[in-house]
Amino acid sequence: MKNICIIGATGSVGTQTMDVLRREKGKFNLIAISANSNYNKVIEIIEEFNPKYVVMSEKNAFNIIEDYIVSNNKKITLLYGIEGMEKIAQLDEVEIVVTSVVGMIGLTPTMKAIEAKKDIALANKETLVVAGELVMEAAKKNGVKILPVDSEHSAIFQSIQGNQLKSIKNIILTASGGPFRGKKINELTGITPNEALKHPNWSMGKKISIDSATLMNKGLEVIEAKWLFDVDYNQVKVVVHPQSVVHSGVEYVDGSVIAQMGTPDMRLPIQYALNYPNREDQIAESLDFYKMGQLNFEEPDIETFKCLKLAFKAGEIGKLMPTILNGANEACVDLFLNKSIGFLQIGDIIEEAMNRFDYDQELTLENIIRLDKEVRDYIYKSYK
Repeated sequence: MKNICIIGATGSVGTQTMDVLRREKGKFNLIAISANSNYNKVIEIIEEFNPKYVVMSEKNAFNIIEDYIVSNNKKITLLYGIEGMEKIAQLDEVEIVVTSVVGMIGLTPTMKAIEAKKDIALANKETLVVAGELVMEAAKKNGVKILPVDSEHSAIFQSIQGNQLKSIKNIILTASGGPFRGKKINELTGITPNEALKHPNWSMGKKISIDSATLMNKGLEVIEAKWLFDVDYNQVKVVVHPQSVVHSGVEYVDGSVIAQMGTPDMRLPIQYALNYPNREDQIAESLDFYKMGQLNFEEPDIETFKCLKLAFKAGEIGKLMPTILNGANEACVDLFLNKSIGFLQIGDIIEEAMNRFDYDQELTLENIIRLDKEVRDYIYKSYK
């Protein structure tokens, strides 16, 4: 039985990870979870999986869970905030840490887990975006496997099995195009948060859904792919594929392309990461090739959706520029969801931040965390 910790247990990926654990009962033991404020879902998880450790990051939710544990005589250690997340990521009995929390908050727990020699099922793309070099070096030093959970990176990971990384010519990174595929800039004025949240294929959290609408999600995945698969940025080709059937693939030096296909269901890549290198019984619906119809592939419009272009630029510049990009994007998404800025302002403000802040500094966790805060503080002060 494999002992698991889930950082971000109540979000979209965390919830679907629970589905995998239910399906494969007896194979996994849920030792610890973290959540932000969804105490109702945390109580459901406790009742079903009985973890030894629970972390809550919002004070009121922490107090409610504390009362629940005491009144129900649960033998659970309750911890608070980022310190609690870092602690459960390093627990001796934990073998694999699923990092499914969204945003920069996942960086230090992931690094602590790697230093504690825990394998990582990685759904927190921001960790590699801002600190890819540090993370991959630490993983190599500690003999840790970084197992991608994002559907695209899982597809690439599956497509390289049995092949050598040096034989890769290009990474083919597919994108659905989001809810505004095909629209031009003049058609995106006045877009509301509710419109931007309506992803055509995937059920995701709010932040990732907005990133998908701006194509920033794909930009972050470009940077993540560079570090996961040790390729140059000119080897990562983004292809818009609206059906979300081909999840991504690899073009090899001989011209062959190997890609992974499947229904748009996150449980499949989660299951693969948790069971790697084995495959287990089917958890997602099968593809029906007779009913599938036509599959389309298009070039992304990086002028209308400038966030993708900015992500390539930030990755190529390197050092702390991806930190600026990511911090600015997280702040802008929050402001857009709260109707403080418009949809098209997201890319403009990110570009402003990239031109304003000093990226040419030593790549350390301390500098990443400090600069991330400076960028966010500036954007909130200027636009909130």
